[in-house]
Amino acid sequence: MKKAKMQEPIPGVLERRALTGPEARQLRLYGLFWTGLLFFASLVATLIYSDFRETGAGLLRILLSPAKLLTDYFELGGLAATFLNAALCGLACNLFAILTKTKPSALLLAAYFLVISHCFFGLNFLNMWPPFLGVFFCGRLRKLSRGELLPLAMFSTSLGPFVSEFLFRYFQKESFDPTHPTVTLPGVLLTLGFGILAGFLIPALLPGTSKMHRGFSLYKAGLAVGIFGVFAFAFFYKTLGIDNTGPISYYNAHYESFGRSYLLFVNLFFAVAFLLTILWGFFGNKKSFRGYKPLFDCDGWQDDFPIKFGMPRTLINIGFYGICVLIYFNLVILLTEGVGFTGPTTGVIIAAITFGASGQTPKNVWPIALGYMLLLGISSGACTLMGLPILSSLSTQGYLSGLAFATGLCPFTGRYGRRYGVIAGFLSALLCTSTMAMHGGFVLYNGGFAAGLSAMLLIPILDYYKVPEKTHEPGK
Repeated sequence: MKKAKMQEPIPGVLERRALTGPEARQLRLYGLFWTGLLFFASLVATLIYSDFRETGAGLLRILLSPAKLLTDYFELGGLAATFLNAALCGLACNLFAILTKTKPSALLLAAYFLVISHCFFGLNFLNMWPPFLGVFFCGRLRKLSRGELLPLAMFSTSLGPFVSEFLFRYFQKESFDPTHPTVTLPGVLLTLGFGILAGFLIPALLPGTSKMHRGFSLYKAGLAVGIFGVFAFAFFYKTLGIDNTGPISYYNAHYESFGRSYLLFVNLFFAVAFLLTILWGFFGNKKSFRGYKPLFDCDGWQDDFPIKFGMPRTLINIGFYGICVLIYFNLVILLTEGVGFTGPTTGVIIAAITFGASGQTPKNVWPIALGYMLLLGISSGACTLMGLPILSSLSTQGYLSGLAFATGLCPFTGRYGRRYGVIAGFLSALLCTSTMAMHGGFVLYNGGFAAGLSAMLLIPILDYYKVPEKTHEPGK
């Protein structure tokens, strides 16, 4: 019997070259490093703040609860259980990479970071599996390589809130009791069907949506998954007249005693993670930072740092960039009114470094953050002049989360200049708190969705007015 031919890699999504040799081993070890660090943080939090029984109970509560976007797992399950949830999901991704013989790449690292980042506010070790396995199942039918499908499967986990909702609340309506979650047969069947549907459609949507923004939004899956989520929400809720209830609330006395902000623990966790990353890159780069400046100067458009500069310099960039993100979050949290280091805040710090190996650098990202500040300045001034209350600040949870994904618009800075990076950030800030209503809070890549829409708006305007791109070769 003639063997079926494998389809080509999905264009614009899985075309990144895989690493080989020492570079591949370093990238794989780096993913395991983060998983190990998450397990260690969970153990430390258990020993200091709770006990193993409380951690287990908290993890169970996370797994068996509806999990709409920005559900604070620090509140719902506790600090230790949240880190344990992220560690388990990260371990599963690493094991799948090994079992499917997926070759390490910058794209695979980005997908991995997105998985563990959302394990702090909506993704868990239960609701990740239906869309994840749905992609593998449908990819097998279409003769796609299982190794190439792993990043797509990881991206599809952003639909996890739909899974939790279908399993525990969708068919129960008023009888739903968050203290005694139950699973219904219709809920299981709908969840399985939804996973298969996502498996067929997400890989199909990604090439087209990537062309829509021409690679100027690094969070490619955000636009594809966001569009899918909008239509899924419209059918399962709006069209059928099903009430879209909000996230569940749970009183966590320990969390409240810390002012709903684990500032010290989270800062120590990220300081250790990012400093060790820099040291790893420093020693791998022959105890120097030589060669980092060309990477630092890259425009971020279709870049692949491990291929162009090697893993040591890539790790230096991730660590340095991560520290910059951490400093920014500390400044806006301490100097403005808003949320502290909550579950979502912690998660989006990881989300912000997602493409630190394939486009993001401190140099091309800071204009995006400036665009957020510009919007807040203009809106605050307008509210003051009109006598209206100022409802937002830079540390509002929605803006913190949106900025983490808006950093994916950094190619606008690199290709068109800083002023257009500011404009891109400004447009994304306009949308980030409104797009959630479009998908009902069931898509975890809300910020990536807003960034993709912003890129779709800005690109044709720049084309129409013939705004020139920079002609220098990135990294030279």
